[in-house]
Amino acid sequence: QVQLVESGGGLVQAGGSLRLSCAASAGRTFSSYTMGWFRQSPGKEREFVATTSWSGGTRHTYHADSVKGRFTISRDNAKNTVYLQMNSLKPEDTAVYYCAGRLGFSSRARTSREEYDYWGQGTQVTVSS
Repeated sequence: QVQLVESGGGLVQAGGSLRLSCAASAGRTFSSYTMGWFRQSPGKEREFVATTSWSGGTRHTYHADSVKGRFTISRDNAKNTVYLQMNSLKPEDTAVYYCAGRLGFSSRARTSREEYDYWGQGTQVTVSS
């Protein structure tokens, strides 16, 4: 069983930046997990934001079109942590952001909620205009 704990959310003005962190209790196997970020706004479905994994010795990262060029997912396997650097934030980025994980390497983007087995409790990000 893997536990995920997000942190770093908060209130920021449009154009500002935040960095979210997700600490995983996966032990020495963390590097073999595909990790992702999703977000959910009130009244909307939980949507894919970004994902990172290893396959064939290569790190793969994918970002949703809505955040490409503004958000960057990264990971530090030594710290069992995945990050989401969010720049040029917009009011429409306001949501609860969730960290997600699944055991196994992925060479393709895992963008569906159903593909992840472990979820954090979420952290609120609010962008004011």
